[in-house]
Amino acid sequence: MNLHIDTIKENKRTVLKLAGEIDAHTAPELNTELLQFVSEENNDVIVDLEKVNYMDSTGLGVFISALKKSREKNSSLKLINLQENVYRLFNITGLDE
Repeated sequence: MNLHIDTIKENKRTVLKLAGEIDAHTAPELNTELLQFVSEENNDVIVDLEKVNYMDSTGLGVFISALKKSREKNSSLKLINLQENVYRLFNITGLDE
């Protein structure tokens, strides 16, 4: 399956609405898109994962990288609407905090 990304940008706030799967095949596209926005100074980035039904460790790597970059640029990264199976991956690895 593919990953669909809708982006809504308003001033210093960006919402990415994702749908599909985040895996080794789709993670590079997500990484490129996400890093673009967390690399902006003082930008609030919200990633809506409501329609993501699968994510593997490659996806975790993308979000960890984006979080590090956002901290460097005084931006924020927030993940919302995680389905239970996606949330479980963050929980098992201790990244839910």
